[in-house]
Amino acid sequence: MERCASVLDPDPDKQYCELCGKMENLLKCGRCRISFYCSKEHQKQHWKKHKLTCREADKTKTVAQTPHQLEKPPDPDRKDLNNRTESSETDSGATKPKPQSHKLATEYIVPCMNKHGICVVDNFLGEDIGVSILENVKALHQTGKFTDGQLVSQKSDSTKDIRGDKITWIEGKEPGCEKIRFLMSRMDDLVRNCNGKMGNYSINGRTKAMVACYPGKGTGYVRHVDNPNGDGRCVTCIYYLNKNWDAKENGGVLRIFPEGKAQFADIEPKFDRLVLFWSDRRNPHEVQPAYSTRYAITVWYFDADERARAKEKYLTGAGEKGVKVELNKPSEPS
Repeated sequence: MERCASVLDPDPDKQYCELCGKMENLLKCGRCRISFYCSKEHQKQHWKKHKLTCREADKTKTVAQTPHQLEKPPDPDRKDLNNRTESSETDSGATKPKPQSHKLATEYIVPCMNKHGICVVDNFLGEDIGVSILENVKALHQTGKFTDGQLVSQKSDSTKDIRGDKITWIEGKEPGCEKIRFLMSRMDDLVRNCNGKMGNYSINGRTKAMVACYPGKGTGYVRHVDNPNGDGRCVTCIYYLNKNWDAKENGGVLRIFPEGKAQFADIEPKFDRLVLFWSDRRNPHEVQPAYSTRYAITVWYFDADERARAKEKYLTGAGEKGVKVELNKPSEPS
């Protein structure tokens, strides 16, 4: 169900196969230029229904007997879109929310999460900011403060058999982590705009940021659920920092197995990509073996009621207590 969408896509919530819901390697209907399909076969199977709403058919008041040729949708990574994204970031200033934040949250993330439970946003912060965050992370990695990732419940003699990442927890006020803090504030802004509309959750806080590095050599994380026991985490939010990542060569794909669905979602850990999904048992997932160094920053957001019930019993995944975050006012600029 991977979706390669950007803030500037005209109608990103339509970017899934109309027949099966798949979100990767999509083709656009060449007639209406609105609907997407993963293959010509699925377009043909869905044509009887789609032809009733196909824009071109409505215009001509006639219904064609066969679907129009599929076309590839515009590449969200192409230069003109990148330029526009960078321009909007420059115009608004590096320490201010992007003008599209509210629209991105309400018109894309909210409906996408409510429908699929998974949402992917590409070109989230732009090239320059993404590079500066990556520099913060690499410098942090070189300090030697990363430790082996731990498990919610230790049931294996060797944690490395289950997860092979090295992690550190960042509040954002640490020296040299200014850009990581900026990323967290932008995540907070998005969630603030989604709050009260996304699922039945009332989000009032989050964890610190877990900065993770898979050092290559086939390291990964076996299939698991972030919040299997109601510890309060409702939304998992991951930001990727891997330049020129090629999953065929480098591996490291995030594979999600949405509950009750036959297909799975393969999401490549591409640079400046933001991924959100429900943290509970609806989304078991795994990190497939990575063969190059793979960086990611993850934040978990808390549902107020569930967290209140669980806070005396549980700590979050690696023993880190949650951080109270005011989501009813803009984030403090970095």
